[in-house]
Amino acid sequence: MDTVKVLIILILFVGAFQGIVYGTILFRTKNNRNSNKILAIILFLLSYRLLIQIMRLFGLGYYDTWYYFMLDLSWITGPLLYFYVKSQIHTNYKVSIKEYHHFIPLVVQICISVFVRLQNLYWEGTRESLSWLGYWGYVVWMNYPTIYIIASGLIIFYASLSLKLLNKSISLHERTLNWIKRIVFSFQIYFSLVLLILIIDVLVYNVFLEKNYFYFIRFFYYPFFIGISLLIYWLGVEGFSRRNEKNIVVKSQLSDEERIKLESIAEELTSVVKKKELYKIQKLNLNMLADELNTKPYIISQCLKEVFGKNFNDYINEYRVNEVQFLLKQPENKKFTLLSLAMEAGFNSKSSFNRAVQKHLGVSPSELKQNL
Repeated sequence: MDTVKVLIILILFVGAFQGIVYGTILFRTKNNRNSNKILAIILFLLSYRLLIQIMRLFGLGYYDTWYYFMLDLSWITGPLLYFYVKSQIHTNYKVSIKEYHHFIPLVVQICISVFVRLQNLYWEGTRESLSWLGYWGYVVWMNYPTIYIIASGLIIFYASLSLKLLNKSISLHERTLNWIKRIVFSFQIYFSLVLLILIIDVLVYNVFLEKNYFYFIRFFYYPFFIGISLLIYWLGVEGFSRRNEKNIVVKSQLSDEERIKLESIAEELTSVVKKKELYKIQKLNLNMLADELNTKPYIISQCLKEVFGKNFNDYINEYRVNEVQFLLKQPENKKFTLLSLAMEAGFNSKSSFNRAVQKHLGVSPSELKQNL
């Protein structure tokens, strides 16, 4: 094994090893759990890709048993980077069902990769032994940098989305904002360079010079993975050093017109809830409030968040707690238990009543009754 090959193996191994170590630590970190888990998965996937290249340098993973277990998963890196940015600027962020479409590239990549690898079961040494789709699928997938062209494009796209998201954030500390921006921007620049080299190389070598193209022997192949090794190190160190920092909730920036509209809805909402005593309805929900105001539930939710700084439960339970206090002061209610009064005020269980009193008044229900 020549010196250059040994040096490449060493660099890739160090990158993969540190990615796995940092990823393991981050995955087990209890603070900012979702954020650290997403970063850990990114590090694991990038490290996995470097390990594949190390195996190939040792002659494993081409056409032997290892070959069928080595799937490229690079098309998910871009979406994961975007999820990581969202998790950094939104406390307790979780990938919602509405965001599952970001996993489509990963599913497509796995399906194509399985199909292409299965062609080896039918290969008899001639082009005719494969179907048209099987033959050209294999050529385009294995001989050309198709996987990395698409992967680079996805990372560039999602890095752009991440930067837009960061630029809209107005309540992040400058230090946190700059750190995330540097990471995302570096990914965008590096993979833009990779994409440019890939496309130019294919066009010049294959189209204009009309030579047979084989991606694995191109001059940039291993330098490309060395760059990934460096990104793993930087991303791992930054993520590790900030693994216990609290994420910051980003407040949306409303225009004056939007703010005035929400404040108007807030006034109408307060009036309706008080006048009709809607809080006394035990099964009251966001949709019912929206129907009362003839608007959409998400608008009510936004109104509660932006104007009152509360979620639906806290907003309604505050009315219910006040109602319980009012009922306790009435002499005719002395014969009723505290729980029965709580039910009359709109609470549907003892536990929800206890939590609400403790949260809004800072005392237990029994202390509340004694004080009144």
